[in-house]
Amino acid sequence: MSRFFIPLTFAAALLSGCATAPLQQASFETPAAFKGATTTSLAPAAPQTAQTWWLVFNDDVLNTLMSRAMEKNNDIKVAYGRLDQAQALLGASKADLWPQLGAGYQVIHGANTSEIGTGSQKPATGHAIGATLSYEVDLFGRIRNAAKAADFDAKSSQALLLDTQLLIQSHVAQSYFALRALDEDRAIVRDTLEAYRGSLSVTTRRFEEGDVAELDVARLETEVASTEAAGAALDQQRAQLAHALAVLLGEPASTFDLTSASWASQPWASSVPVIPAGLPAKLIEDRPDIIAAEASLYAAQRRVGIAKAAWFPTLSLTANGGYAAGDADNLFEDVARNWSLASILSQAIFDGGRRNANIDYSKAGLDIAFAGYQQSVLAAFADVEDQLSDINYLKQQQTAQDQAVAAATRAMAMSQSRYTNGSSSQLEVLDAQRQLLAIRRQALRVRASQYQSTVGLIRALGGGWTT
Repeated sequence: MSRFFIPLTFAAALLSGCATAPLQQASFETPAAFKGATTTSLAPAAPQTAQTWWLVFNDDVLNTLMSRAMEKNNDIKVAYGRLDQAQALLGASKADLWPQLGAGYQVIHGANTSEIGTGSQKPATGHAIGATLSYEVDLFGRIRNAAKAADFDAKSSQALLLDTQLLIQSHVAQSYFALRALDEDRAIVRDTLEAYRGSLSVTTRRFEEGDVAELDVARLETEVASTEAAGAALDQQRAQLAHALAVLLGEPASTFDLTSASWASQPWASSVPVIPAGLPAKLIEDRPDIIAAEASLYAAQRRVGIAKAAWFPTLSLTANGGYAAGDADNLFEDVARNWSLASILSQAIFDGGRRNANIDYSKAGLDIAFAGYQQSVLAAFADVEDQLSDINYLKQQQTAQDQAVAAATRAMAMSQSRYTNGSSSQLEVLDAQRQLLAIRRQALRVRASQYQSTVGLIRALGGGWTT
């Protein structure tokens, strides 16, 4: 028996070790650089960590909103709860590495019923008190692998918590910038509406005096009404966006309010922060979702080892000691003392394919985790490239839009002058006003999109960057 058991245990140990060997890095080449990264004459923003990246915008209102979101957001609370669960499971798994000690007191009252009828035996009471010490020798790493898998699960939960925090932070920042853009958009529409109303008042008076046709009044009334409708639509959008921001902060929408402010009054309005993209290899180290996927990959690998170890022998050691007596008064007498030691070595022989099925299931889980890790890395690269290309193209659009605003402003001034001098019709002025309004609003959307993409890039990089 011993000559058979020794080679068996050696082979089992070898197989178990192979099952838990560290995995190599995912088998694809990491790009040397992001193709969307371009050189710029502007100095990059000061380095920030993932915990304070929004400080780059130097906005006290945004800082306050972030603090409220980190304290009250319910998605973050759920992520904290899952982390607590994972750490509790880790503690339970580590407990199996230690001996288990239990104690108990037992009272037994009974008799041999076959003899009671003869009157030769009466019911009796017995008392026993003792302790049991048990320990499973982890011959092939099953318990260690379970503890290590739980440790990787906890690390994955920790990374997913950071990923959730980063996601909420980016949503808060993007919602805040969108609100400020709507405030500015509403101001542009209000200014145009006031100009239309002023023109309508003058034109109505001139119509009453017989200087202009009623058609001119009708055209201006149309512009006033349509611009009022556009303003109401913007008010509706802002209200809905404020409600969504309240949910991110974990606060009731009915009580949440954010005072309107002009775009130009914001501390970040003069220029968009330049965020350095860094290297793709560093992205793998910084993105919390990639860190979580990698930890899940290693946990899945350990579970393959656990499943394989189910085929190997198990050795359990048990020690019992205590006192047993028929009378509680004599329970701790020397003659009532008892003890025992036991060891049990068991080996699986046949289980109808259950253990092999569990091994196949664990291997499939490892394949899924490996593919999930690779997909997370590829998606991260694409995410960064998307944001970089958005930033580059939006910068080009901004240059063109600034030129368009300047040209439309000149056209508006010339049309107004020609109309005043009687050289053109009111229709020409209305067309110039309408065009200027559309171009100003589009220029604002481009500028606002730059801030949205900048926040998106920060999140894609994992929340922090170096220079």
